Amino acid sequence: MIESQHPVRLLVHGASGRMGQALLRLADEHEDLSVVAAVARSKPAQRVIDGVPHFAVSELGGLPEFDVAIDFSLPQGFDVILALCVSRGRALVSGTTGLDEAQRKALDEAARRIPVLWASNFSLGVAVLNELVERAAAALPGWDCDIVESHHVHKKDAPSGTALTLGECAQAGGAAPRYAALRAGDIVGEHMVQFTGLGERVELVHRATSRDIFARGALQAAWRLAGREPGLYGMRGLLFD
Repeated sequence: MIESQHPVRLLVHGASGRMGQALLRLADEHEDLSVVAAVARSKPAQRVIDGVPHFAVSELGGLPEFDVAIDFSLPQGFDVILALCVSRGRALVSGTTGLDEAQRKALDEAARRIPVLWASNFSLGVAVLNELVERAAAALPGWDCDIVESHHVHKKDAPSGTALTLGECAQAGGAAPRYAALRAGDIVGEHMVQFTGLGERVELVHRATSRDIFARGALQAAWRLAGREPGLYGMRGLLFD
C-alpha cells in the first residue's frame, strides 16, 4: 500500500451508473481517499460536480494523475480503462461483470505489470458465503446444488457474476451447480445456494438491501491495493490480511 500522508488518488470509471454514483457519494467518508476524476461514456453536462472533475471516455488522455482506478462499467467499456491503468502503471479494482474470455485473459496479462483486483461482488458477507459454499459442497457429496440469484430489471448479465463465482466455489468442493436467474423490480442483489439430499435441504443465503455495501467494499479494496506489487489479487485475501 502507499505509505504517505496524502490520500490515495481515485479515478472512478462508470461514474454515471448506480455503482459509480454510490462510489462518488461514499468516497467522502474516507479521509485517506480522494476522487480526482470521474469518467462516464458521455461528455458531462457539467465539468466539475461537488469538487470532482468529470470526463468522457473519449477524454481519457487528459485525465489527471491517479493511484488506482475503480471500474464499474459494462464489458464494452472495460478495455479502455484496463489499457489506461497498464499504460500509466496504476492499480485497477474492477467489478464489471460479463467479461468475455479475451478480456479475462487481458486482465491476467495486465496483472504481470500492475496490481489488479477483479471481483464479482465486493460485500464482506458474500466473501464469507463463498467460503461456506465450498465447505458445504465438500461435506455433502452427491447432493444436488442449485444457485438462484435475483436482481433488478436493468441488470443485463445472467447468471450474475456473483452466482458464477459461487458456482466455482461449489465446484471446488465437488458439487455440480445449476443456475436460475430472476430479474424483477429494484432488487439490489440476492443469492441463494441450495444443497438438497434425500429428505433434507440446506440453504445458504445472502441478501443485499443497499448498493452501498458494494461501494464501501470497493473503496476499501482500492485503498489496500494502491501501491502494491503487480499481481492478481483476490477479495478475501486483500480485505482480510
